Amino acid sequence: MPRGSKGSYTSKQRRQAKHIEDSEMKAGKSSKVAARIAYSTINKQDHGGKKSGSGRGKTSNHASSRKGGQHSHSGSAYAD
Repeated sequence: MPRGSKGSYTSKQRRQAKHIEDSEMKAGKSSKVAARIAYSTINKQDHGGKKSGSGRGKTSNHASSRKGGQHSHSGSAYAD
């Protein structure tokens, strides 16, 4: 598989990357940069990949998703 190919990602990972990419583009990033950030985030969460089958693979780390969600909400923690 050539370098940069997205064929090894699961459909769920591609869906998540698309959502992240859309968010980054909404924040003003170019499509190329947004795609890079999206797939970097997916790799960070899933430790580089998923294996098919029940009970296989590694657990996901959603710290980056949580951090992004916390920054997007306004509240007393972000008041000046």
